[in-house]
Amino acid sequence: MYYNYRKQRIKSALIICFILALAIFATHHIYYKFQSQRNTDYSSESLDITFHEETGDRVTLSRVTPVTDSVGLASQSYTFTIKNNMTIPVNYTIKLVDDLETVFEDGCSEYQMPKDIVRVAIKDNKKTDIYNLVELNDGILVQTKIKALKEEEYTIRVWTRKDTTLQAGAVRHYHGKIQIVEDDREVAILNRN
Repeated sequence: MYYNYRKQRIKSALIICFILALAIFATHHIYYKFQSQRNTDYSSESLDITFHEETGDRVTLSRVTPVTDSVGLASQSYTFTIKNNMTIPVNYTIKLVDDLETVFEDGCSEYQMPKDIVRVAIKDNKKTDIYNLVELNDGILVQTKIKALKEEEYTIRVWTRKDTTLQAGAVRHYHGKIQIVEDDREVAILNRN
């Protein structure tokens, strides 16, 4: 009996290609379905801001975990995109301020982390800057200008300093809020009613 191995290999290759194509299509579809659910959008006449996490503009650090900066730069990220809709450059400021609303809702004002142990990093397309939260003047991380019809992506990370005197695992919180301010007007404001 003669068995045609070549036909069998071609048939197997076609089946494998079909399964791979189906898997890629399904993964792509599922990813973008959940991606669109995570994005939180804000707009003004000139800027569109999109937060890419479910938490939107809220930043949380829920316990003291002293780590080095290199480990902190691998911690949970809060990513957002700023897009200029104008045909002229636009000035804006990115701030990280206390989220007093969340502190009040959680009733955890006595458990707030001291600002001198909280480290914050902001990364854009070119560089990463790291600060102690206490060093920030009015919570300002970046003051810059975005070119006409351009888009910038930023990532913010927070962690506790390695040399803190607080015990690791201590239940202390930091609740922050990312604000994008254009010409002294907050662009990213979410009405949580």
